[in-house]
Amino acid sequence: MSEVHLHIVSFTIPFPPNYGGAIDVFFKIRALHSAGVKVHLHCFSYDRNPSPELEKYCLEVHYYPRKTGLRSALSWKPYIVFSRRSDKLLEILQKDEFPILFEGLHSCYYLSHPLLKNRIKIYRESNIEHLYYYHLSKAETNLGKKLYYFFSSLKLRAFQGILSHASMMLTVSIEDNEYLFRKFPRIPVEYLPSFHKDDEIKSLPGTGDFALYQGNLSVAENEKAAEYLVKEVFRETGTRFILAGMNPPRSLEKLVTQTPNVTLVPNPSDEEMSELIRTAQVNILVTFQQTGLKLKLLNALFNGRFCLVNPGMVSGTELGELCEFGTNAQELRQKVTELMHQTFNEEQIYLRRKKLMKWHSNKENCIRLLNLLSLFSKRGNS
Repeated sequence: MSEVHLHIVSFTIPFPPNYGGAIDVFFKIRALHSAGVKVHLHCFSYDRNPSPELEKYCLEVHYYPRKTGLRSALSWKPYIVFSRRSDKLLEILQKDEFPILFEGLHSCYYLSHPLLKNRIKIYRESNIEHLYYYHLSKAETNLGKKLYYFFSSLKLRAFQGILSHASMMLTVSIEDNEYLFRKFPRIPVEYLPSFHKDDEIKSLPGTGDFALYQGNLSVAENEKAAEYLVKEVFRETGTRFILAGMNPPRSLEKLVTQTPNVTLVPNPSDEEMSELIRTAQVNILVTFQQTGLKLKLLNALFNGRFCLVNPGMVSGTELGELCEFGTNAQELRQKVTELMHQTFNEEQIYLRRKKLMKWHSNKENCIRLLNLLSLFSKRGNS
């Protein structure tokens, strides 16, 4: 069997894998390496340092500085795309005929380039980006950021047409799959959930004495969700509640100091976060933005006990039957109170193992990806 080579163009340096997009990229690379694939990784750097860890899993790793600044901001193309361009990247991609996997719309500046016209080009969707930015604009309270997100959503909506140059699209949620299939009926669209750190279910049977909300607290959507839970759910129940995540804003810190039953754990290490997720009685996760697949939900299902969510959290996924639901603050308060007095048991762990390993096994999803690559390679050679 001949060697399989694959170019991956990443919007960032995917190590450490401590937030959504970076998690999917890094653990996809790790799975491909385990399957014998020779990965040629291309990373845009701006807030992370080159990582020797990536060299363990890639045949070669290239870094390109992100072109931030006024020129990129004033382009008619989206800032997240126009700032990720490099003549050196285009030059290296032309040196062979290997397939190219573009990670997120951010990395798609060269997707339609004439010099790559005859290549197998795969778009890896992580969000319907213009909808994601529109919802960010709605959640943001800072006027400057609000306007930036709003105009970015308009640019991203216009730029989305570039996806007609993809050979294939891979989506992270069923809803996103249906959306892109309607928009681009001539392009094959395949549902391939995000890769992640867990290869087995590690949930603990038994009970815990606190509920947990976790996420990147510097993101407006997560900040809004955390404030909602503190004000509308946990302040009213008296349940011991922990908020944990990266870079919490001062407004959230102040709110927590005014709420005796709530504790804030800022910037926990990976080990600390894993321990919180595993020992919590309830992992509570809500969202007001129904886009993509929420990897923190997968993390909680693979490692935690009860998962209490609102419907938006499982939108576009098959994960609903593994969760408990509350559609509003009153239902969430009632449900978390009930769950704090229940025991998480081996039968529930078995059900998770059965369901999660069907669609969310990194090994199986890597096989699916390689089968799709093989199919398109055969078409290209016929």
